[in-house]
Amino acid sequence: MSAAWRKPRRFDRNLVVIGAGSAGLVSALVAAKLGAKVTLVEGNVMGGDCLNTGCVPSKAIIHAARLVAQARAAAAMGLIGAVGEVDTAAAMRYVRSCIAAVAPHDSVERFQGLGVDVRLGRAMITSPWTVEVSGETLTTRAIVIAAGAEPAVPPLPGLEAVGYLTSETIWALETVPRRLLILGGGPIGCELAQAFARLGAEVTVAQKADRLLEREDDEVSAFVHARLRRDGIQVLTGHQAVAAERQGDERTMLFHRQGARVSIGFDALLVAVGRKPRTTGYGLETLGIGLGAKGTIETNPYLQTQYPNILACGDVAGPFQFTHAAGHQGGYAAINALFGNIHRIRADRAVMPAVTYIEPEVGRAGLNERETTAQGIAYAVSYYDLAESDRAIVDDAREGFVKVLTVPGKDRILGATIVAPRAGEMLAELTLAMQRGLGLKAVFGTIHAYPTYTEANRSVAGAWRTSHAPPWLFRWLARYQAWMRGTA
Repeated sequence: MSAAWRKPRRFDRNLVVIGAGSAGLVSALVAAKLGAKVTLVEGNVMGGDCLNTGCVPSKAIIHAARLVAQARAAAAMGLIGAVGEVDTAAAMRYVRSCIAAVAPHDSVERFQGLGVDVRLGRAMITSPWTVEVSGETLTTRAIVIAAGAEPAVPPLPGLEAVGYLTSETIWALETVPRRLLILGGGPIGCELAQAFARLGAEVTVAQKADRLLEREDDEVSAFVHARLRRDGIQVLTGHQAVAAERQGDERTMLFHRQGARVSIGFDALLVAVGRKPRTTGYGLETLGIGLGAKGTIETNPYLQTQYPNILACGDVAGPFQFTHAAGHQGGYAAINALFGNIHRIRADRAVMPAVTYIEPEVGRAGLNERETTAQGIAYAVSYYDLAESDRAIVDDAREGFVKVLTVPGKDRILGATIVAPRAGEMLAELTLAMQRGLGLKAVFGTIHAYPTYTEANRSVAGAWRTSHAPPWLFRWLARYQAWMRGTA
């Protein structure tokens, strides 16, 4: 395909990276460390979605809400006096302070100091080897596209008239709204529903599907549903949004539910029905770079498009939409962009951890039961109830579990699902085991500090070990010990 374009005899730089989110930042940094002359172009703000509208602000509001919930729990136990009214404006100020505190890590100054040429402006790919930035044409051996994704907004009648928020714009709120309606029961919808409910909002979550967190196992969806309801959230599944209406100051969303018409009023509406890759406005159409069925840029296992020197990584390439997945791919993209003519590395997609940061957290890596069943993969289940954990008992956090799927008759891990206060941290050990080919025997043989939540990983490995011990072994051991006592 490159034959249709005139290739420069010399190049200004080795690599141009488009987008300064997680994928782009890692790609540019790796390239610079490998001795390349690299230019990083960002058309909005450094740090991308994760810093400015995603991970950082959402986890900040979750933390603020958790402190409120803990204070209420302490008051209920008589440990402190009654909790007064929550200052929701202070909560939103805290979110913005966290963004400001993390921003220097992704700043222009930091990356320039690390050897990256940073340009703030709109990038336009004009050929396989040229990128135009603010009227200047840069020639480059390779290009990495890390343009990210943005909230998907359904074409509902009346939506623009009533006004709506997304995961990008909700952080501009000065205070928490009194009535918050959230469209979508995925990770973003569930996380923000619990956080804003704890800060005092009357929250309703409306989900088109018949359960929350559709990618998780049924028991996880049911657990999260019950937990959100216990936090005072109205959870409506099987509700198809059809239109929004406004009459004066009153705004409502209309739903269809099993043939019935349901109307829900709100003061603020958060649309959280998913995200779509950013694939327009920077030259894909000019080069004819193809998109896949899910709207992501088509790439091969080495993250290359049909132009071998143009690569894509992160949310714009998929299949995951996680900051850690984007950063992981960004490193591979940089290496393949710089050395693809002599050596390429496949991006690892086999085991990708994912965490939904409600309380308790929901973490998963590898396959779950829904996926193994759908793919016809045989599996065995080992299970540990968090109520048995000493740390969970003393923390008054006994709800949750660790579930590990293994190959029948073997300790090789197919996947793990954890529902626990620190599921994200607990998941790391099992993710490492899967990536390095270690089984549950290795997890059981690892010394875990006491009392910690990670002991639950060892306990579920112990459950596997017990269930897979041959029945004759325990009978033989009992006879041997009896013989040792002289009573056999």
